[in-house]
Amino acid sequence: MNQAPMRSACRLCGAALKHTFTDLGMSPPCEAYVPAERLASAEAFYPLHVFVCEECLLVQLPEHVSPQEIFTEYAYFSSYSDSWLAHAKAYAARMVDRFELGPDKLVVELASNDGYLLQYFQGMGVPVLGVEPAANVAKVAVGKGIPTRVEFFGQECAARMVDEGIRADLIAANNVFAHIPDVRSFTAGMKTLLKPGGVITIEIPHLMRLMEGNQFDTIYHEHFQYWSFIAATRMLSDFGLTVFDVEELSTHGGSMRIYARHAEDTARLVGERVRELTRREEEAGFTRLETYFSFDEKVKRTKQNILSFLIDAKRAGKSIAGYGAPGKGNTLLNYCGIRTDFLDYTVDRNPYKHGRFLPGTRIPIHPPEKLRETRPDYVFILPWNLKEEIRQQLAYVREWGGQLVVPIPDIEVLK
Repeated sequence: MNQAPMRSACRLCGAALKHTFTDLGMSPPCEAYVPAERLASAEAFYPLHVFVCEECLLVQLPEHVSPQEIFTEYAYFSSYSDSWLAHAKAYAARMVDRFELGPDKLVVELASNDGYLLQYFQGMGVPVLGVEPAANVAKVAVGKGIPTRVEFFGQECAARMVDEGIRADLIAANNVFAHIPDVRSFTAGMKTLLKPGGVITIEIPHLMRLMEGNQFDTIYHEHFQYWSFIAATRMLSDFGLTVFDVEELSTHGGSMRIYARHAEDTARLVGERVRELTRREEEAGFTRLETYFSFDEKVKRTKQNILSFLIDAKRAGKSIAGYGAPGKGNTLLNYCGIRTDFLDYTVDRNPYKHGRFLPGTRIPIHPPEKLRETRPDYVFILPWNLKEEIRQQLAYVREWGGQLVVPIPDIEVLK
């Protein structure tokens, strides 16, 4: 029955967590990049043991690391991905057109990072406000002229904002809904902050796609829960928010963009895409506990295949470098036990990471120019969800006969 020892309570419904979804062993926080001066120091490792609640079927990771530890200073800056900026720009244009946003409206983004998204609304003449807990990242947004509150969002934060006369016509909660251990307070805060007639959009990786695509590396300590559409709809409904539309996106290996409004705002009717995706999840078994038990074995097989490829390459005398230093890459590398015995180094476009080392594995991070200097036989792409963008950026690797490799959904040498 894939039973696990009793653990903490479900953060959605309060039931005891007893059933394993997958167990990736022990790993350090995925964004805890190690400075050179701390290479001789110990790192903290925490369990990456994910559970599924037998009552509400929310897939979740118990809180081993607090949000304050993870997000007060953060190494992820959204603006270093060209494709993500294009996604943000297209989203802003779509929202302005669909919901008739203009100078008399307010867009609030929760977890607004470095202003990567709000800059596009602002450029179209729509007032904006960001809420971002990481002071180092928020500073970049403020430098771009994006008004930003440096704090964690939740019910108390929302109440303060309303007391100051702030209400949102559009709340963008894009790629943050997985990052909140107190998801009930966060959702209550969105309800409080949203104007009558306003809209919330939530972009989150889709659990159905995670399981289909074997995307175990998207599991890390800052992702506290993994959402099916059914679970997300229930969460919002608990706080008087009704999902009226949903779009399926290709981002992050397969995401959902959920549209919600106040339950009492009946002007926006629930659309067919909501019913259709709910029906597909039900048919795929997402309302049955047993469906969730198949994932762990698939993860183990993928680990074996990745290691077999790397071992064979090394025995053949091939050199291997990494591309990217994303959080997902650190989960994969630590779970598989891949260190500098397999990857000589990795490169990343984010200068914040240069000269540092990947958490746990201690693989050094260099600027992308390092690839031209060392001309590796294989470049192991860790942010595989951006593989098409990266394939174009690294076309020059073919000059010396190098090949690009992606590890997910299974190890593959790109043609």
